[in-house]
Amino acid sequence: MRAEAVDRVRLVFTLFDADGNGVIEAEDFELMASRVVAAAHEADAGRRSALTTAFRTFWGALSEQLDDNRDGRVDFEEFRAVVLAPERFDSALTEFAQALTAVADPNGDGLVERPLFVATMTAIGFATPNIHALFDALEPMGTEQVSVSAWAESIREYYNPDAAGISDHLVGQPVG
Repeated sequence: MRAEAVDRVRLVFTLFDADGNGVIEAEDFELMASRVVAAAHEADAGRRSALTTAFRTFWGALSEQLDDNRDGRVDFEEFRAVVLAPERFDSALTEFAQALTAVADPNGDGLVERPLFVATMTAIGFATPNIHALFDALEPMGTEQVSVSAWAESIREYYNPDAAGISDHLVGQPVG
């Protein structure tokens, strides 16, 4: 596993632990979903509902695969052991990526404007400089928009232990 992937594991655990109690639980995903839905207030109710469902589905897939002792909580050791095995979470991760990008594209034109991208990623918990670095790495169009498909692919890439590049913009100091 690449060193950058280990850094992504640490960061995503911290983000998923939305209440900061040191473990990931269903309540963390509910909290994160509510934050993102609030940030994406321009999205219609259907898109916001789909995002909340995607957060719940993602938690369900993670807890099924990672909660070894079945206590309803995933600690860092359980998380680190297998979270970067995207094949184990493929359908939940794809649903999550599609729902997240859809709420940030309220008019459905396949493009996400920088302010809504930043608001959405901030609601998840990423650092503002890193969010801007990722947006720039996604090669925005002249109108300060990135494609939904490019962003969704970067979300899936984040969980790939062998991936390098775009997803690394969210970890540590912004690259580039």
